[in-house]
Amino acid sequence: MITTSEQVSVGHPDKICDQISDAIVTECLKFDKSSRVAVETLIKDNQVVVAGEISTRHYFNLENIVRQVVEPLGMKNVRVTNLLGLQSSDISQGVDIGGAGDQGMMFGYATDETPKYLPLPYVLATRVLEKLMSLGHPLLGKDAKAQVSYDYDNKRIVTFLVSIQHSDKITIENLRAIVKESMMKVAKQYRQNLDFNILVNPTGRFVLGGSYTDAGVTGRKIIADTYGGFAHHGGGAFSGKDPSKVDRSGAYMARKIAKDIVREGYAKRCEVQLAYAIGVAEPVSIHVETFGTSNYTSKQLVGMIRERYDLTPKGIIKELDFLNVDYTQSTCFGHFTKPTLP
Repeated sequence: MITTSEQVSVGHPDKICDQISDAIVTECLKFDKSSRVAVETLIKDNQVVVAGEISTRHYFNLENIVRQVVEPLGMKNVRVTNLLGLQSSDISQGVDIGGAGDQGMMFGYATDETPKYLPLPYVLATRVLEKLMSLGHPLLGKDAKAQVSYDYDNKRIVTFLVSIQHSDKITIENLRAIVKESMMKVAKQYRQNLDFNILVNPTGRFVLGGSYTDAGVTGRKIIADTYGGFAHHGGGAFSGKDPSKVDRSGAYMARKIAKDIVREGYAKRCEVQLAYAIGVAEPVSIHVETFGTSNYTSKQLVGMIRERYDLTPKGIIKELDFLNVDYTQSTCFGHFTKPTLP
């Protein structure tokens, strides 16, 4: 069985939008813990549109926040369109009494195949981009994608693909040598084979990148944010939402529960589903799937979850201290296993 996972880098246009949206969430919560934020960002060329609903007592300069995100990525002279309004009072009345900020289902997943309890192909794709960005190479750009195809039957990497933006001053041969070296280091780190098929910038040229080659929108990389396609996803984005929105906090808690179940030896793989109704505090359902890797039934594990965890939005926020998180640290290279986060 060959399975493929993908990751994107900080300069990908969708990730630029996620970073802007999360910077707004963090700014509001830093000064007003009761802030309600649901923000979407769109970018094309140097045009940034920020839309959504915010209720906060903190005044912030939207243009400054946008520039603080995009200027380190090499973008200048951005123009910002502000389409922000207030959160509906119909929604807030349910949240104010402790209910979920929306209805929906969220999934959390964990596997024992890596120390981070994440799927190996996903980890490999993520780590190679982190390594390439950490080089700070003056001829490499910020827009990049990585993809790893992994043969689980034979436990080996089949294909390692990276497409990365670059200066026109570097030859394709030198570029491929730099990327290949990072691929090899990551593969060695995880004790994998080194005879995989290598693809670096298959078209041969990737000079123009970011929002100048593709429009970006918040929430279009939700699979790269989570488990690389190895688990279900409820469909809701994380970025741009304060933790009263269970799309974010519920999915984070489901991940914690799945990780606890695997880490404590109840299963080797685990997927947890939580479902909520808007304005209702307790989840309307909990489901656990262990893919035949547990000696416990789903019913037993659900019972344990109900006893151990407070799954109300207020309980989750308190358990993981979600009102004091810098959400910009979660935005890129996956939302999980960051040592600086809960």
